[in-house]
Amino acid sequence: MTEGSRGEGSQKEEIMAFEHISVLLYETVDGLNVKPDGIYVDATLGGGGHAYEVCSRLGSQGRLIGIDQDADAIRAAGKRLECFGEKVTIVRSNYCDMKQQLQKLGIDKVDGITVKMTARDIINDYSESELYRVIRDYGEDRFAKNIAKHIVAERKKAPIETTGQLNEIISHAIPMKVRKTSGHPSKRTFQAIRIELNHELDVLRDTLDDMIELLNPGGRLC
Repeated sequence: MTEGSRGEGSQKEEIMAFEHISVLLYETVDGLNVKPDGIYVDATLGGGGHAYEVCSRLGSQGRLIGIDQDADAIRAAGKRLECFGEKVTIVRSNYCDMKQQLQKLGIDKVDGITVKMTARDIINDYSESELYRVIRDYGEDRFAKNIAKHIVAERKKAPIETTGQLNEIISHAIPMKVRKTSGHPSKRTFQAIRIELNHELDVLRDTLDDMIELLNPGGRLC
């Protein structure tokens, strides 16, 4: 179900990092109109919040496929969803390859698909290495590694919900003397998140037709 292993302490930290209240959880899952014996795909698994709610509505013949490209998310979601046993299959991939991944599992059609991507998902669900990559590559911030480290440390205590929270976290990650001379400390990180989000939305737009083709008659995409 998951790949690789680490020490118990590190695994607990990963699970904590991904435990948060999912955005529009009930609105999204209610919109799927889950059938107890249906097949559902969480295309952006993250911490598994939406997937957990879908699984809780499935019967013994129901099935959920979770897709995520981040290994930390897969480990955390795998732990969160392990109580559902064989109902759950987790695949490490990007949702743009959903059709091919489902074909590998012998699935031609599904009853519902959930896709979610907001700036909040990036901040709360991306691993530290992924946040570092985004801030480094798209924000060109020389403190990218420290900013990513501070974000992950703070979200273990509680989800990061507001731009004010994020501003404060970033400020603490940048030396005072730099903050005084370099303008708003968060501008590069916010730029990076915006670029990453726009990229993900472009990928989503380009794969919507494939997702619609995967749906059974009456199936729903949320």
